[in-house]
Amino acid sequence: MKIAIEGCCHGHLDEIYGSLKLLEERENCKIDLLLICGDFQAVRNPADMRSMSVPVKYQRLGSFWKYYSGKAKAPYLTIFIGGNHEASNHLWELYHGGWVCENIYYLGHAGVVNYKGVRIGGVSGIFKHGDYGRGHYERYPYSPSDLRSAYHVRDYDVRKLLQVRKPVDVFLSHDWPRGIEHCGDLDELLRFKGFLSDDIQSKSLGSPANTSLLKKLQPNYWFSAHLHVKYSAVVDHSASKNDLIRGDGNATTGVTKFLSLDKCLPKRQFLQVIDVPTPESSSQDFSYDLEWLAITRALHPYLSLNREANSLPTDEEIQR
Repeated sequence: MKIAIEGCCHGHLDEIYGSLKLLEERENCKIDLLLICGDFQAVRNPADMRSMSVPVKYQRLGSFWKYYSGKAKAPYLTIFIGGNHEASNHLWELYHGGWVCENIYYLGHAGVVNYKGVRIGGVSGIFKHGDYGRGHYERYPYSPSDLRSAYHVRDYDVRKLLQVRKPVDVFLSHDWPRGIEHCGDLDELLRFKGFLSDDIQSKSLGSPANTSLLKKLQPNYWFSAHLHVKYSAVVDHSASKNDLIRGDGNATTGVTKFLSLDKCLPKRQFLQVIDVPTPESSSQDFSYDLEWLAITRALHPYLSLNREANSLPTDEEIQR
């Protein structure tokens, strides 16, 4: 199965789908699925832009409204996560995930689904320490502060993902797992993004929550965006339980292949197509994940809609 991955969308669905059509014609291939790693901007109308943390000069309606209204249909099944520039009022309506329009599915603040036997998980938003332990208290109309905190990852959603026991094939996040930069060509990264050096030296680049998920879930592939650069890395899970260690790119087991992509602009590296084997026994296309539904049901009583988060049970108590 050919899966296309896109970095930051920023509302440029027409351009992304057009690029994939050109690729299919040039390579004589068929794309089965598109994954988008955040900043999707599911803006339905001008009013939605008031719920998006974007400077006024960069606010654009984009092309999503065409697909939402039915004027156009997504030519590929598209699955996306949220980033830090989203119409939060819209995506909050689909906190657990759902169809934003025909053929385009939002994974929710956290989620796992299946497509042709390939298990796909993801977490939306970016990490900020001050909001990580809070509940989901933000409501429309958002204050300037709530407009930003609404897309900050919460411990509750990460803890749900940490309960997943069955193997995950592909995982999506907007910001990077903390420490992943040391598992690729760091010198090359700094040639393109030299301003990251201070964050790298202070060990503050990326999300520690994503690192915990990476070490626990150990997916075959992990895709991210946010930093607007193409960067690949390989994590060897057998080398250390505590740190992310650079692995062999030719290895087929025991490693996670990481790839971050740029935003959708001319002459930017914002698309990548990979071949992912599908189980011969798989007869379904898109389907909800039974384990994830069970986890969501078990932890739903602890979901806080207030500023203060509810105390969560231990992992052992959840698994009972």
